[in-house]
Amino acid sequence: MKKIFIAALLGFAGLAFSQTVNNVPVKDIDVEYVQIVGYERLFSNKIDVDLDFGQNTKFFSGKNDLIILDDKGKVVKFNSMTDALNFMSANGYSLQQVYTVKNTGNDATAVHYILRKNK
Repeated sequence: MKKIFIAALLGFAGLAFSQTVNNVPVKDIDVEYVQIVGYERLFSNKIDVDLDFGQNTKFFSGKNDLIILDDKGKVVKFNSMTDALNFMSANGYSLQQVYTVKNTGNDATAVHYILRKNK
């Protein structure tokens, strides 16, 4: 009985800390490749990360279908892109390629990370 209680408690704890993108748990995304892009937060040393796995997005939703949310629906904040990469690695992905894109309108540069799901 004690073992069942501990197993149930651990299972519940795993559900309590699940992160989702577009209502899909990150660990359960059934694609081979994903792309992540980090954005600095205004007046903060943390970053937000968009995760694109080819999901359908709503036209008027903005970036909401790309951000990683916690179990309470709040945006997951990372300390750095390395923190985000470690998070993705813990969820079964490995880094494949990195490239930059420069926005000519505001001279901002975004770094894109392509990751592949481990088999």
